Amino acid sequence: MNSTPDLPGVSAYRIGDAAARSGVTAANIRYYEKEGLIEPPSRGDNSYRFYGDGDVHRLRFIRLCRAMDMSLDEVRTLLALDLRSKADCDAACVALDAHLGHVRERLRELRSLEKDLIALRDCCDGTDAQCHIIETLHARADRQPATQPQRGRAARHV
Repeated sequence: MNSTPDLPGVSAYRIGDAAARSGVTAANIRYYEKEGLIEPPSRGDNSYRFYGDGDVHRLRFIRLCRAMDMSLDEVRTLLALDLRSKADCDAACVALDAHLGHVRERLRELRSLEKDLIALRDCCDGTDAQCHIIETLHARADRQPATQPQRGRAARHV
């Protein structure tokens, strides 16, 4: 634990310490600052960033939400809510219900992908002169329509 030079006795952690205490990498801490999920930290005379216990808790909260596959916008929504407000409780339920919808859609996509991969795997038992898996993938690639590169964010949630 490193105290800021101008605030003796106040818990303050440099970015590496905050990363170790929160389980969030230093690179992600900087990214979350850039994205506005955490406030820019105070800086000491040496320009080191200093994070307090509240920042470490917020980073743990973000890490927990991200581990539940929430988008940054969903995390931002939850961070903005007050745990003592009934209206905010309702908003949290709405946010979680929406996230459940995304997760359920992704599960449907993954089940379809699993079936497709099983069918692809069943194309080849390794006994023929050529690999039918590779052959099938090449055939599928030839059937793919030419499309323009997508700009912006993907339509998918995850």
